[in-house]
Amino acid sequence: MIRLAELTSKRKWVWLIVGIWIILAGALSAAPSANDYKVNTGENDLPKDTQSVVASEKLENYFPDDSGLLGLLVFYNEKGWNKDNYQQIDKVSEWITDKTDEFAIESSVPFHLFPNETKEAFLSESGTTLVLPLMMKDSVEMADINTAVNAIQQFADELLVAGSLKITGPAGIASDTIAIFSNADLVLLFSTIALVLVLLIVIYRSPLLAIIPLVAVAIVYQVVDRVLGMFAANEVFAIEAQSLSIVMILLFGATTDYCLFVFSRYREELRKTENKYEAMREAVKEVAEPIFFSGGTVFAAMLVLLLATYGPYQNFGPVFAITIVIVLLAGLTLVPALFTICGRRAFWPAIPKVGEKTLQKNRFWSRIGSFVTKKPFVAGGIVLVFLMINGLNALSIQYSFNLIKSFPEDMNSRVGFEQLEAEFPAGELAPVTVLLEKKSTYTFDNEELRALENLSENLLSLEGVLSTTFPDMDVIETGGRIGSRWLDDQEKALKFDIVLDMNPYDKEALDALTQWSEQKDDLLVESGLSLDEYAIHFTGQTAKQADIRAINDRDTLIVIIVVTLVIFGMLIFHSRSLIAPIYMMATILLSYASALGLSWFIFENFFGYEGMSYRIPLYSFVFLVALGVDYNIMLISRIKEENRRFSMQESVRRGVALTGGVISSAGLILAATFGVLMTQPILELFMFGFIVSIGILMDAFLVRGMLVPAIVSILGHWNWWPSKIKKDSGEKEFTNE
Repeated sequence: MIRLAELTSKRKWVWLIVGIWIILAGALSAAPSANDYKVNTGENDLPKDTQSVVASEKLENYFPDDSGLLGLLVFYNEKGWNKDNYQQIDKVSEWITDKTDEFAIESSVPFHLFPNETKEAFLSESGTTLVLPLMMKDSVEMADINTAVNAIQQFADELLVAGSLKITGPAGIASDTIAIFSNADLVLLFSTIALVLVLLIVIYRSPLLAIIPLVAVAIVYQVVDRVLGMFAANEVFAIEAQSLSIVMILLFGATTDYCLFVFSRYREELRKTENKYEAMREAVKEVAEPIFFSGGTVFAAMLVLLLATYGPYQNFGPVFAITIVIVLLAGLTLVPALFTICGRRAFWPAIPKVGEKTLQKNRFWSRIGSFVTKKPFVAGGIVLVFLMINGLNALSIQYSFNLIKSFPEDMNSRVGFEQLEAEFPAGELAPVTVLLEKKSTYTFDNEELRALENLSENLLSLEGVLSTTFPDMDVIETGGRIGSRWLDDQEKALKFDIVLDMNPYDKEALDALTQWSEQKDDLLVESGLSLDEYAIHFTGQTAKQADIRAINDRDTLIVIIVVTLVIFGMLIFHSRSLIAPIYMMATILLSYASALGLSWFIFENFFGYEGMSYRIPLYSFVFLVALGVDYNIMLISRIKEENRRFSMQESVRRGVALTGGVISSAGLILAATFGVLMTQPILELFMFGFIVSIGILMDAFLVRGMLVPAIVSILGHWNWWPSKIKKDSGEKEFTNE
């Protein structure tokens, strides 16, 4: 890596390197963009052997007419719906029936054909809300769903006078998801560009120092976008819309960070020599290895996500691994080449001059370094207590498995869903479907009828059950037949619903489904149904979310353990020490827990949020741990470098002073770029951006600025055990510059 980076300090190579990157970016413009293949929902998020997936596939096999994507048409009228204004809903129903083939609609309720007495069955108790189900065709494209939902919504908006229509359910949610991300990427892109440009100009007061990183970002973005697009086009992996938003932020933040690391050291070397090529050669000699290892830790952490079994986590891994590899290559080649070409002019108007003292330019961090080395227990203790208090609050986090709660409050699907919550029993929003499978055909003889009645009673006695749609066995004569609503054509599967007495997405509902799944064999035996002949399955949104929770808990534990071990191993290899990696890794983990706990305290007490998306802790961990290592590596590498010539205490002071400015600037810009995610309309992205921003700022200013230097000062030369620092020949230790 050092040899590769050193090419950027050779006159004949710098233009060639920049040219290669520009040609590559231009050639890839013919490839598809990643935006063309991003998806908003995953059909195969759970492993095939998961109970809810198995149950869903069996349900589709036995009852193929029930497959498809459900939409719920929620008609609301504060004055109430009745026979005097039903005709408005009739016209919407009739229009949908006429447009069934045009909009890939599988089926819809012919409300306009029903008598008034039947229509009242679709009304809420208050009479203000009326719900009509709609089924989209199975495996229909997301764009087609969006077209259908928008067409129905537009027709109803123009027609309805007495009330309003909001479309929710899976179809409505899918349509709103597309709408949310339709312009979000452009807003995110331009917001990030503007923010980075302003911050660089404000911090460094040099126009070229602001423009060069953005030029590098533009080239890298083009390459990353088209490479990911080619992988997605060939179905190597899927790209979620949210992942693509975070990729953009990672790309901007990491590329800018590497720019800061390079030009900070380049400026330092330009104060020692007139030759810009010689200055870059010395600069990359010291920063290439830290940059390589910092990028390598992010790459390794992303690859660990492939060990997860949950679909979004698996797809997340390769997307970000490919991104960071390209960013890392740019950081070692393109970025140094651009700065070498510009030379001293890059720093105008504050052009570095030979003979200037670098420490005199970093007075603030020099004072911090002096304070930490003189009073390490005080400096480190204050930060440690602060981090631990925040970290303990992470234990009180409440997690949400309800996707729609992440939508903006005025989105149609959320408004419709919350209207249903207010007017109908919560469990009716997403009932649990039960499939009772039999190897032979159902006979409904006396013995089987008694066993089925026992099963119905046992199900009703379960905790969390409000009611069931179990068929009334009293009306079935021996040898009789149940309608197709309950029984499949082969008469081998019995289907009915369980309505919960709680919100189907709450923790208590997921707990109930988990318990039912664990005791389903006991339910059959207690009811008098043989396990050799019968099998019971639970499916539906609550069953799926219960499985997602179990898979997520398993994946989170495995990823955290493996990422920690992998990065710990890389730190040992990089530092050639067994001591330093211990506190480096420990402070990173503590910083992550602190960011999570502090963020939750703010979310709960200031924003009034009731829960956090279950995916946020894992995503935040991977980013905060992987990115936090960057600053650890830069600081420890510089302290170790200074220790070749100075005493340990002086090396710590100089290390903090010489890296404090660039690390704090890099942290501020990286935190700001992730903070741009807070402008997105999805609550999950808002929370993720907030947590990562808080964590990065803690890392840059508190952990890397005070805690780690304090620990290094306390341990002294034990930091490098079992290796030893080789003093530079002809040099002696100094206590000041």
